[in-house]
Amino acid sequence: MAKRVAVVLAGCGVFDGTELHEASAVLVHLSRAGAQAELYAPNIPQMHVVDHVKGQPTPEQRNVLVESARIARGNIKDLATLDVKGLDALIIPGGFGVAKNLSTWATQGKNCSVSKEVEGVLRAFHAAHKPIGLCCISPVLAAKIFPGCEVTVGHDTECEQWPYAKTAEAMKELGCKHINSQVSEVHVDTRNLLVTTSAFMCNAPIHHIHDGVGNMVREVLRLA
Repeated sequence: MAKRVAVVLAGCGVFDGTELHEASAVLVHLSRAGAQAELYAPNIPQMHVVDHVKGQPTPEQRNVLVESARIARGNIKDLATLDVKGLDALIIPGGFGVAKNLSTWATQGKNCSVSKEVEGVLRAFHAAHKPIGLCCISPVLAAKIFPGCEVTVGHDTECEQWPYAKTAEAMKELGCKHINSQVSEVHVDTRNLLVTTSAFMCNAPIHHIHDGVGNMVREVLRLA
């Protein structure tokens, strides 16, 4: 039987939704491994819409589920319908939508809240001892919900290669353990069955990002 993996999206586009290259890499690596991806997104308004040419918010209003359907080629379900019993693992790609639509990390940092639906799904997989894969900014969800967990978002010292390293410091303040890693590496928290990798938290060639996401997917499937 093929392993069934829930992939939760947060919209479509790095600045206001899911990072498309990360989502694509997740789906490609799941397919290559013979796993079945089942895509979900919350049926909620986006925090805002960003013009990705100008890098600035626009007056538009968009829906997270409707926008996520662009990545899913229309084959997506409302997150409210997700049933952990029929699934083997969970993966949440990154992108600012995680910090804007799935949580309030973008505006509140470590004092953020995670949406009730998203928190419920994470807790359900955790309670069922089923692995959770998180990349880029999405490990902040675990840091907020599972105190004491081990995660990586790359490095904790800001530089040109690691422009978002302050995220690691904020996660440490939440009581989790941050593990420094390279972009192609993953960290596995065997106690909490969390698999994390930095992805676009690093300024790296896209194929290195793809390799890191692939290693995350392989570890998730190994644990499933």
